[in-house]
Amino acid sequence: KHYVCGLCAAFTNIAVTFPIQKVLFRQQLYGLRAREAVRQLRRDGLRTLYRGILPPLLQKTTTLALMFGLYEDFSALLLSHARAPELLTRSAAAALAGTTEAVRVLRAYGVREYYRGLVPILLRNGPSNVLFFGLRGPIKQCLPEATSHSSHLVNDFICGGLLGALLGFLFFPVNVVKTRMQAQIGGEFQSFSKVLVKIWLERDRKVIHLFRGAHLNYHRSVLSWGIINATYEFLLKLL
Repeated sequence: KHYVCGLCAAFTNIAVTFPIQKVLFRQQLYGLRAREAVRQLRRDGLRTLYRGILPPLLQKTTTLALMFGLYEDFSALLLSHARAPELLTRSAAAALAGTTEAVRVLRAYGVREYYRGLVPILLRNGPSNVLFFGLRGPIKQCLPEATSHSSHLVNDFICGGLLGALLGFLFFPVNVVKTRMQAQIGGEFQSFSKVLVKIWLERDRKVIHLFRGAHLNYHRSVLSWGIINATYEFLLKLL
């Protein structure tokens, strides 16, 4: 049921936040300001707003189903066989889930294309999963005690939103590099460090410019991970 809940949470999230993600993608790929990216979408028209939703929908539903499902499976496996402290075993389970989640479907260009952008995904998924699952419980405990279903939903939304915003900001430059690497299909494979330096040079050698679009990503992450966490926990109680 953890896989099903993760899948449904991802579907709800993508359906709500896809237009914001399109703006953010253009900022990450082309280094545009938010206004210019929004202006481009307006020129494209309302009819095309949800064009291209199927690939991220399939990708996100798969990865979140794996993320939540594998975390629970690995946690149960490690807790039953390992004598290490629970925090350590759950952190290991989160890292394993994040690494497994990084696996993608083979692309049309064959096995080599499968690994394009894998390094930034691994650099992001493992640590971010450890932090997400490790901090989710403590943050929720710091919130006012929930006494009803609606207050539980609000607490889960706040908890997921805060974590999503924090992790989204921390790993934003890694996502910028991933977006640039995966924008190219076929051709030369470039290392993570080479692409990072290239983007840094293009953006006037200023670290702050690597975070262009981070403010929009922050707000999107609050909404996105709030929806994901609240929907996941809600469905988990229903099933």
